[in-house]
Amino acid sequence: MQTGFGENTAKIIKMAQLGYNSVRIPFNYRLFMSEGKLTCGTETACNAEVRDDNCIIWKKEGFALLDQCLEWCEEAGIYAFLDLHGAPGGQTGSNIDDSVDNVPRLFMEEKYQEKCIALWVKLAERYCEREVVGGYDLLNEPIIPPYAGNGDFDYLIPELASFYDKLIGAIRQVDQKHMLSIEGAHWATDVQIFDHKYDENMVLHFHRYAEIPDMACLKKFMEKAEELNVPLWMGETGENVNEWYSALYPLALSLGIGYNLWPWKKMECTNSPCSICRPKEYQVLLDYFKEGIKPAQEKAQEILDEYLENIKIENCVEHPEVTCYVYRRLPFSIRATDFDECPGRGKSFSGTGTENPEISYRRGCGMKIVELRGIQEKQFVFDCQWDRFGLVLKEGEFACYSLDEQKDMEVEITLASGYSGGTFSLGRGQEEEIVSVSSEQRKVKVHIGAGSGALTARMLEGEICLERLGFREMF
Repeated sequence: MQTGFGENTAKIIKMAQLGYNSVRIPFNYRLFMSEGKLTCGTETACNAEVRDDNCIIWKKEGFALLDQCLEWCEEAGIYAFLDLHGAPGGQTGSNIDDSVDNVPRLFMEEKYQEKCIALWVKLAERYCEREVVGGYDLLNEPIIPPYAGNGDFDYLIPELASFYDKLIGAIRQVDQKHMLSIEGAHWATDVQIFDHKYDENMVLHFHRYAEIPDMACLKKFMEKAEELNVPLWMGETGENVNEWYSALYPLALSLGIGYNLWPWKKMECTNSPCSICRPKEYQVLLDYFKEGIKPAQEKAQEILDEYLENIKIENCVEHPEVTCYVYRRLPFSIRATDFDECPGRGKSFSGTGTENPEISYRRGCGMKIVELRGIQEKQFVFDCQWDRFGLVLKEGEFACYSLDEQKDMEVEITLASGYSGGTFSLGRGQEEEIVSVSSEQRKVKVHIGAGSGALTARMLEGEICLERLGFREMF
């Protein structure tokens, strides 16, 4: 789970109670060190100290904030991953790294690399014995892809690989224990830098947002991880509809891939665990950013102060339903096409059908998936429209759906038109309910008793097309 420094013990504990076992803490290098290379012995503010060997001004306040957050994580019993989101000079070439001109100068100027190495060595020295620190996420999303619109910086990718080698060598001089999280270029989606194993204790870190949520979106990372014999971490993912979460995250876990939901809080959203209320006059700032009228300093400060007040967890709107979809806990729903991938053909799905050659989703599974509607205009930036498909079941075919519940529940099944109908069973373990549906029927509700194991839908006779399965607790 992604967070920042604006939380307190109770809310970190709440993350743990929801089931999240780690916190990825993003930080900007400016929190810990001053701009520029200052002369040794310069008089400093009360919250800073001089490190004489390389003349960097270190800020005590930043380390104190991180120390406090780590103490909260220790109390909650969850790991913390330290995420350098904004490196000296900028590592991405976009606004997310807080660079001056949207150019990844970390890989162009030695002075920035020296500062970045010094920062990680300082952090590693400080936290080398802290077990609550799960690992060091060395650089968030280095080097944007050319299509992002800020320029083509792919020529710097070899320098990224070289810098990782230098940085890791320096860290290992002071900390041989902690895992190192290493991201490739292009929003952490490119694997070309992983031509060698950077460290014996590393994780290959990648991000997934707008992808169709099946094996195909994970395959290249799985192949590279197997080649290098390293674990995988989907270290950023989210900002989609909730059913996308119930499709991708159980799949990832079944394949041994951990994930980190991004972000914990976002302004006016329904797809993060918490939503920040928009300041009343926030549009004034947005208009100015688009070359509108510049607000007075007092007005801008007033708006930003309201934002800082709204971002406090007690002032946010909570969305517990997001976590229900993440873990497939009641109540939630899932697309019928997102049946279990593992343990595989003949076990979690029949795999004996004839696939539709025009559809790439779940290709190779031996199940017939059909398009229920054509591609439409995107509803949001990460809309991949995987939810336009349905699953056809004929006599003898089946599909399983794992869920994190053992309670009595009601399953509401949505059916597509154009199929004959028939009889199917729905159940888990040895308990099954027999259900008959007509060609005109579009919804059917089935009571499933308490039990364990995946829910199995098995066609006994006829043909149906399943769109969605909705789950809620029986009272």
